[in-house]
Amino acid sequence: MLPKLKKILPTSLQKTASFKQALTHRSASGRHNERMEFLGDSILGVIITEALYRKMPKASEGYLSRLRASLVNEATLADIAVEISLGDCLHLGSGELKSGGFRRKSILSDALEAIIASVFLQQGMDEAKKFVLFLFEKRLQKLPSEDELKDPKSRLQEVLQSRGYSIPQYKLISTAGHAHRQLFTAECFINGLNVRAQGISTSRRKAEQKAALFAFEQMNKDVK
Repeated sequence: MLPKLKKILPTSLQKTASFKQALTHRSASGRHNERMEFLGDSILGVIITEALYRKMPKASEGYLSRLRASLVNEATLADIAVEISLGDCLHLGSGELKSGGFRRKSILSDALEAIIASVFLQQGMDEAKKFVLFLFEKRLQKLPSEDELKDPKSRLQEVLQSRGYSIPQYKLISTAGHAHRQLFTAECFINGLNVRAQGISTSRRKAEQKAALFAFEQMNKDVK
């Protein structure tokens, strides 16, 4: 079955050297896609920025920036790459093939940016724009609210202060694992509501964010 990627791009483009390079990871022999990924990242940013600017005429600069960050990031790009079966088209070295590189988010997201660069180089900005807007169509139609984009700690603090409670307190509970692969456990405590929640992640900051998210969910559940 032909990958969706090859169904949505013209055959003439797929035969070009730049398209083949865009699909080639540095682990494979020949010219790889790192330089193209650099170009594609900039092109993608411009296209998504313009789309948001036109779609959200009353949105603040901060909200627009957070919206763009929620769309133009490794996780979102990797998800789109999976949707178009990009991993089935990649050229990887034997080591990456064995370790499942065709599923790795960083490899998928970089390759997608490189393909955007290939469309730009071969067909111009108008076609690159059409391609990007096609890929992001559903996500641009259903954008998250400003509150949904705030990080959990900021969101929790704003809600608590609006209800007259003191700001939450955070404490590092434990650190486990080797220095290069540590796991941090943090606790979020809301005084006056008797809410305690813990989060575990690869950094203290991320653990605190998770704890804040769980505390926010627990607080809302108790209120209901």
